[in-house]
Amino acid sequence: MTTLIIPGLDGSREGHWQQWWLDNDPTSQPVHLTELHHPVPEEWEQELFSAIMDNPGATLVGHSLGAVLVARVLTRWPYLDLKAALLVAPAEDPSHPRAKPFTPLPELPLHVPTTLVASRNDPWMSQTRARKLASLWRSRFVDVGMAGHVNIESGFGPWPLGLALRDELLDRAASSRRYQPGAGAGHPLRQTPG
Repeated sequence: MTTLIIPGLDGSREGHWQQWWLDNDPTSQPVHLTELHHPVPEEWEQELFSAIMDNPGATLVGHSLGAVLVARVLTRWPYLDLKAALLVAPAEDPSHPRAKPFTPLPELPLHVPTTLVASRNDPWMSQTRARKLASLWRSRFVDVGMAGHVNIESGFGPWPLGLALRDELLDRAASSRRYQPGAGAGHPLRQTPG
């Protein structure tokens, strides 16, 4: 099992829960995105696509703009070989010059089991908007309370709840795959969204 860690704008520096996972979870490996400070959506999409192709059956864990990137890739290439995706604190701000190129966010179902994690006071996205996206993406929604942007500034280092949510998502993905009707050999498996 491989967990691909997808950072957001400016990356996940030392002390961030994504960096802690990379240092301590042997299944985790980073997706190397160019221009972390000045991202180009199409370049990031190709880089994530390549990482997925190199790691079939992986689980994606995206934070902030990384979560948005995951949604963009999953809607652009819906039949990628993935187990699941954990989308943490997706970021959306059409007025922010570096985030604007990633808008509008996709509003189509994501065809793998997903969990969207959002807080009640995230400056990058209201919980109302996060709940709407979870519904559109057919993601399980998890409210983590007053957790800001679920980053270092909000007090999140190792974040064991995140690992537990990933593991729960993998259990759900395994059940979905096991009972998927009509998934014959030779066909790309279209997961029942989450």
